[in-house]
Amino acid sequence: MKRKISDFFSNFMSGRYGADDLSRFMLALCLILLVINIFTSQPLVYLLALVLLVLNYFRMFSRNYMQRSSENEKYLNMTQGIRDRFSKAGRKAKESKDYHIYKCPSCGQKIRVPRGKGKICITCPKCRNEFQKKS
Repeated sequence: MKRKISDFFSNFMSGRYGADDLSRFMLALCLILLVINIFTSQPLVYLLALVLLVLNYFRMFSRNYMQRSSENEKYLNMTQGIRDRFSKAGRKAKESKDYHIYKCPSCGQKIRVPRGKGKICITCPKCRNEFQKKS
C-alpha cells in the first residue's frame, strides 16, 4: 500500500514542537541576513544566517515542548510593546477607511464619527459640547 508524502510528514512531525512565533521571527531574520549577504558578501553575515537556520530547525524538530514553549513565551513577553504598536497602527489604518476621528474643541476628547454622512452635529460624550464637522 502506497503512503502519501503528507502522511509521512504528519507522522514525522507528531510529537515534535513545530513552528511558533519565535521560529517565524528567526526565519525572517535569516532571510534578511541572506539578502544582506548577497549585497555585501560578508562571510560573517552568511555564517550568522546559517546558524539561525540550524537553530530554527533544531527548535522545530525538538520533542522538548516545555523548553521550546518557555523560549517562545520569553520572546513574546520581550516583544509585547512592539507588537502592540504595530497592531494599534493596523487598527487605525483599517478604521480610517470607515471613520473620522475628531477632537472635542472644549475638552480634547477623541470622538469617532462614521464617514460619508455629510455635515453633522457632534456631541462630546464627556463634556456635552456640541460642534459641527463634515464626516
